[in-house]
Amino acid sequence: MSAHAAPAIHTADSYENKLELYIVLAASMAGTLMQALDSTIANVALPYMQGELSASRDQITWVLTSYIVAAAIMTAPVGWIASRFGKRNFLLVSLAGFTFTSMLCGAAQSLEQMILFRLLQGCFGAALSPLSQAVMLDLYPPHKRGNIMAIWGMGVMLGPILGPTLGGYLTDAYSWRWVFYVNVPFGIAAVAGIWLFFKDSGKQAGMKFDWFGFMALAVGLAAFQLMLDRGSGQGWFGSPEIIIEAIVAGVGIYLFLVHIILGKNPFIQMQMFEDRNFVGGLVLMFVIGAVLLASSALLPPFLQNLAGLSVFDTGLLMAPRGFGTMFAMMFAGRMALRFDPRVLMTIGCSALLWSMWDMSGWTPQISDGWLITVTFIQGIGMGFVFVPMNLTAFATLPGQYRTDGTAMTNLMRNIGSAIGVSVTTAVLSGAAQTAHAILIGHATTFNRALTVNAPAMFMNPQIPFGLQSLNGLIEYRAQVIAFQNDFLFMVYVSLPALLVIWMMKRPTFAAGAPKPEMEAME
Repeated sequence: MSAHAAPAIHTADSYENKLELYIVLAASMAGTLMQALDSTIANVALPYMQGELSASRDQITWVLTSYIVAAAIMTAPVGWIASRFGKRNFLLVSLAGFTFTSMLCGAAQSLEQMILFRLLQGCFGAALSPLSQAVMLDLYPPHKRGNIMAIWGMGVMLGPILGPTLGGYLTDAYSWRWVFYVNVPFGIAAVAGIWLFFKDSGKQAGMKFDWFGFMALAVGLAAFQLMLDRGSGQGWFGSPEIIIEAIVAGVGIYLFLVHIILGKNPFIQMQMFEDRNFVGGLVLMFVIGAVLLASSALLPPFLQNLAGLSVFDTGLLMAPRGFGTMFAMMFAGRMALRFDPRVLMTIGCSALLWSMWDMSGWTPQISDGWLITVTFIQGIGMGFVFVPMNLTAFATLPGQYRTDGTAMTNLMRNIGSAIGVSVTTAVLSGAAQTAHAILIGHATTFNRALTVNAPAMFMNPQIPFGLQSLNGLIEYRAQVIAFQNDFLFMVYVSLPALLVIWMMKRPTFAAGAPKPEMEAME
């Protein structure tokens, strides 16, 4: 993209009527919220979908991962498509396509149809978040972005957090199909708002698409996700399938990296990665994506399968995290403009780490009050990381890379989400097997706790019904230990984020008014 002149950009001052500006902001935000919501809204409805679509436990997870993979692959060329065809046209097609495919997902009659429609939904939804972010960054200069990025961040962060809550209510009150139908009225309204009021930023008709780079990235990401999804079920690298998928993923990603470094006109420009703050933001976005979606995917089965809660109660207990995020974002944007954003990100990251550390000691008997407190603090931590991170990452990035930059940050979030869900699922499965093997080693006739009194006889492994009861208890305890280890694993993989924060530069707007050269860059 750098070889072409950047198109003219319409700012907030271009809109004479404030109502038109607010409609454009609301319509673009609706797309972000719908796209983020659909990454997790189906989580709590999976058991119902599994039964109606006649799918196994492994097969039904493709309802989640197919959407994430499609979104990750199609996020990368968003910057090129927006420059070639214009943000307005691209946003309209994405919103209309996402709305239509949401309706198709709700009407799916088989697992194959559902996976196909979710793939299409992910393809159309991939551009919604980066385009929305690029529109808001275009409208406001750096020193005015605190509040607007907080509003945008609410859509991105609240979607995955509130998804299980809304999904639980809709599934319990109506049907799992309404998890998808709920997008339709908001999608229609968003299309109308963009169609009537959005002022486009122009097009660059002479641009050519980098098919080689895109195909290399698409094949690499798809093969990598397949490897992660099917690894635990196929015995990892003991399976020829997993070895082939790993080789294809490695070759695809390697070719993509070499191409964007050495190629003449790759669709992702290397000049973006010369900005240290932007690179740090990409790393943090990857961690946020992994932690946010992985924890959202782990809590529903923990609360439903082990604690015995209903789908609606599970959704309600997960809502406080969303309120914590909303609470933090009300202040994070303004505070980041007045104070060093790195300090705020450190506070937020520390809150996240503490919350996951506490969750590593949870049992199904955890009180509702403490669960709400910890998840609320976790939401606050996410809010204090996300908004300052976005402001810092884009503070010094030249304007011509802004759309590409937003696409890259969303790509990293999608990749982090996909890897986070797959890896934590694999860790959960492995930890459960290990804990089961250790616990069953104590279930012998030499353990007097199983033979000394009448109640213990119900757990005696020498009696058929006793063996069954004992195995059920051991399996339950193994699952509890596995969830605890998974949350602890997330703590350890998130620790390097603290170092990345302090490798970023302090942006000038945090110390006061922006410098003239920063304004010139915009």
